[in-house]
Amino acid sequence: MRRLNIEFSIHPANSDGPILSSDPELRVAGHALFKAREVSAQHEKCWVLAGDTLVYGDGEFFTKPDDSSHARYMLQRLQDIGEHRVYTASCLLSPQSEVFQLVEHAVVSFQSIPDSELDVYLDGSEWSDKAGAYAIQGWAGQFASCIAGDFETIVGMSEVTVKKLFAMSGFQFSGARLKCSTLYSRGSNNETRNPPRIPRLSR
Repeated sequence: MRRLNIEFSIHPANSDGPILSSDPELRVAGHALFKAREVSAQHEKCWVLAGDTLVYGDGEFFTKPDDSSHARYMLQRLQDIGEHRVYTASCLLSPQSEVFQLVEHAVVSFQSIPDSELDVYLDGSEWSDKAGAYAIQGWAGQFASCIAGDFETIVGMSEVTVKKLFAMSGFQFSGARLKCSTLYSRGSNNETRNPPRIPRLSR
């Protein structure tokens, strides 16, 4: 956001919101929209940018771990699967409550993690609050590789995605700062409506 010269402040949402679908693209899009609407309700007349990331493989969703035992299970399972997908949804909500969304995914491959190194990792806290119990830009990067898609999709929202969302909204990107803060939420309103149809991001 700073590279795009957009003034912003961060306002985490309280939760991911309800699960609306068993389809990973629709599920992650629903979470991002939920967060955007929750933050927007607290900050009217502002642009709101929200995102959500989930890990999916072999028909299973890998959420944020409940504890270190849950994190161990997920990391061992991801190794057994071999390859999994990471989905990131980005949602832009205009001051007029117009919704603009994109969903991307990348494919990740995990090498075998030695038990001794996994034990040390789980004794720390890096695994907490992360889908799949890992961040590829951190400790897991020595065992995980992006084999398809954009690496930035695994890390989170990319600069290209943000530009595309503002272009979809009709906002004129001139490098000038927005008159109101853009609120970025990674962290869910009480609506349970189905998420809108999500266009795929092409580069």
